[in-house]
Amino acid sequence: MIRIRWHGHACFEIANGKVIVIDPHDGISIGIPPPKTKADIILVTHDHFDHNKVREVEKEESVVVRESKEIDGIKIETMKAYHDKNEGRKRGEITIFKLEYEGIKFCHLGDLGHILNDETINKIGEIDILFIPVGGVFTVDAKEAMELCKKINTKVIVPMHYKIEGLSLPIEGVDAFLDLSDFYVRYVANEIEIERDDLPKEKEVWVFSL
Repeated sequence: MIRIRWHGHACFEIANGKVIVIDPHDGISIGIPPPKTKADIILVTHDHFDHNKVREVEKEESVVVRESKEIDGIKIETMKAYHDKNEGRKRGEITIFKLEYEGIKFCHLGDLGHILNDETINKIGEIDILFIPVGGVFTVDAKEAMELCKKINTKVIVPMHYKIEGLSLPIEGVDAFLDLSDFYVRYVANEIEIERDDLPKEKEVWVFSL
């Protein structure tokens, strides 16, 4: 049984024995509560202050991952992309993480700022759960995010990096993205526990709340 928990912004916890945290923030810098967990594996998509606060979730034996590797049977693959539409000249590069844990394949797109090319989409391949930014300004906007969701072969779409109560960043909320969706929208509160058999047959959007 895999537990997926949202800690706000782009920070997600994926756990089943081993705890993986992706893009930890410190909370106070962006106006929302900090992550309340400790990670065995920490994935950092890029070194901006709202994504790289490793100290918030690390413990003595934590491993910080920024490149492809396998840890205790958890396969982690990385791909390069950009934080803007100018090949990183404005905001730099980001790392896309694809990981397989307990037979479920996840992909976290970080602060993706552009439409992915076919080569990268093919590298992502068939996945089960996609974490995608939708708030615009610093990332793809709702329309661009939905375009990507239609191209990427995933069962579940999880919007992230959008405006929520307290968040101090000038980005848009999730409604514009949801309004564009032809997929079933499921609200899953702060966390959900799933097994592979629980994944939908048709593409769905899962909306977490803090």
